[in-house]
Amino acid sequence: MELIPVIDLMGGAVVHARRGERSAYRPIETPLSAGSAPLDVAAGLLALAPFTSLYVADLDAIAGRPGHDAALAELAARHPGLALWVDAGEAEAPRVERRAAAGPGRSVVGSETMADLALGLAAIRAGAAALSLDYGPEGPRGPAEIHAEAGLWPEAVIVMTLARVGAGEGPDFGRLAGIVARAGARRVYAAGGVRHADDLARLADLGIAGVLLASALHDGRLPAAAIARFMA
Repeated sequence: MELIPVIDLMGGAVVHARRGERSAYRPIETPLSAGSAPLDVAAGLLALAPFTSLYVADLDAIAGRPGHDAALAELAARHPGLALWVDAGEAEAPRVERRAAAGPGRSVVGSETMADLALGLAAIRAGAAALSLDYGPEGPRGPAEIHAEAGLWPEAVIVMTLARVGAGEGPDFGRLAGIVARAGARRVYAAGGVRHADDLARLADLGIAGVLLASALHDGRLPAAAIARFMA
């Protein structure tokens, strides 16, 4: 099972994401870094284990504000070979194509940013992007068809339960099990709520291909030995 650390960028800093309430996010305080600068926090996370991917949510870009492409370029230069999974609110083919040409990694097309289903599907195909099925407290976000029809999903599908992010309540196992059952040979990634190694074990038993991690890495609930066991 692939473990992928996550950084959320807003206002030039890594912020502490919690329950998807983005207006309340503040710069992160973590023992892994002296501050909240993206390069510093990323270095602290990558020092924990030989992670091969890093997930970056550019929250400013998702909200339609100027994003963090300069920081992403610095990350790529500092960590050659690291695959960057980037959600920057890009749900149109030309933007995804530009991201794919920028270096190792892939775009993430979030269902919440799909203003149009056809354009969103074209964007996914344009850059071999991953699809993030986004769920807020109110339920599925984005076109209903993308949640309902597994045949529309690409090879990599992220299940993003925003109400569980940073909440310490555990993953949404029921939803994840249902999506794995419908996904066929696709790789399903869990995002939101992982607390400890027992959660990872249960996700592995469900057939989850990978897990996005943040809080449990910063607060030490997933020590290096546990990380190594699941990455082996």
